[in-house]
Amino acid sequence: MPMPHWISAFLEAQAAELDAARNTLLAYGRDLNAFAGWLAYRNRHFADATQNDVESYLVSCEAEGLSSATRARRLSSIRQLYRFAFEEGWREDNPAIRLKGPGRARRLPGTLSREEVEALLAAAREHPRDPLRATCLMELLYATGLRVSELVSLPVAALRGDPEMLLVRGKGGRERMVPLSRPARVAAAAWLARRDAMQAAQTAAGKPESRFLFPARGRDGHLTRQSFFVMVKELAARAGIAPDQVTPHVLRHAFASHLLAGGADLRAIQALLGHADLSTTEIYTHVQGERLSALVHAHHPLARAGTRDDKA
Repeated sequence: MPMPHWISAFLEAQAAELDAARNTLLAYGRDLNAFAGWLAYRNRHFADATQNDVESYLVSCEAEGLSSATRARRLSSIRQLYRFAFEEGWREDNPAIRLKGPGRARRLPGTLSREEVEALLAAAREHPRDPLRATCLMELLYATGLRVSELVSLPVAALRGDPEMLLVRGKGGRERMVPLSRPARVAAAAWLARRDAMQAAQTAAGKPESRFLFPARGRDGHLTRQSFFVMVKELAARAGIAPDQVTPHVLRHAFASHLLAGGADLRAIQALLGHADLSTTEIYTHVQGERLSALVHAHHPLARAGTRDDKA
């Protein structure tokens, strides 16, 4: 069986059985096509590749200058392909299963101060083209900590009736409930009124009504991640914040960091963010560490400048 058929069969299974997200499938496809190209150049195939072949491929990836995170992801993709091939009976082994990846360096997530978030929200309210949509997007993002893909693809039904909780379908089809703040609900109601008026005009013109909260003309039928990314950069510039410091994901980090700094439980933040593993959420504890350090320096008698010298 040609290697492209292996890849397409694997991706179809991931989509059907695990309900993998489109972006996940695209990443798998890119990684596996790169490995297939490397094998083909050496007259090798998925069916006869050995553990040494996979190791050599990873070494070549490092020689290309690929980051440890990219190499770890490529090894994971190869493992998943061979796990599928073993289950299908195409291979009697998994040549990648014993290999240890380079590991990912755990970096502290970039975040924003409360004042910077307020400046972004104010800039959204003054958006020159569509302030109601911009405000709704930004208020929802900061109030819920949604992933950008979850936000732009929200169904309009999820916000009907001024709900206090939002049902979100995240990675792997996992669902979670996220509370909505009062400002987010007000912004959603204002945008819904405008959105419904626009949809009514389109329906009158014979066009089908969109099921998305943020409809668009593209293939997906909703606002794209790229368009929202550009909008956030524009808002950052208007708010006087360096655009390279602000992305939708940074706002997700701000949501989590501000909750933790305010005393929220780490398990609760894990549930709100939709993290499958608590270790993913624990990276935010740097915020709590900074807050506790500031408390000690501000209130502990031996930490006050000059205290010991005065008593000497």
